[in-house]
Amino acid sequence: MTPALGRALAALTTGIYVLTVRDQRCRHGMSSSWVTQVSGNPALLVAAVARGHLSHAMIARAGCFALNVLGQRGRHLEDYFYSPASRHADNLATIATDDSPDGVPLLRDAMASLECRVRDRHVAGDHTLFVAAVERVTWRETDRPLTSQDLEYVYVGQVVKRSL
Repeated sequence: MTPALGRALAALTTGIYVLTVRDQRCRHGMSSSWVTQVSGNPALLVAAVARGHLSHAMIARAGCFALNVLGQRGRHLEDYFYSPASRHADNLATIATDDSPDGVPLLRDAMASLECRVRDRHVAGDHTLFVAAVERVTWRETDRPLTSQDLEYVYVGQVVKRSL
């Protein structure tokens, strides 16, 4: 990727989320910014997940996940899930969670959690696009959503550092 392309892609504003999944007894979370709504009726969103990421295989097997929307007060969650400390299989052990009726971990410090059921998947380069129906929503607090513009880095297929 050229430096100019990296800078241009980093200028695209994205939300900052933590995608969580449970596969049997293992619970995992990952920082995610490649997410968007793709339908209003039914409410569908798409999450792009790298095929080599542990969460990818777990989502493919479980068929469901939660998209946890981070607000400014949940910034510590992004800091953790971006850090090397989170790069292991059951990385939710020290994070405050509640389980959805389907057993999907929901982050208590997220401003909202959307419980999603995978409807379709499409290979897109080195990622899979998981198209998912929003089945339940947990709204916790009003906060300003965290975006890529709030971070000193952005993921564009590789991490690009930038000054704020």
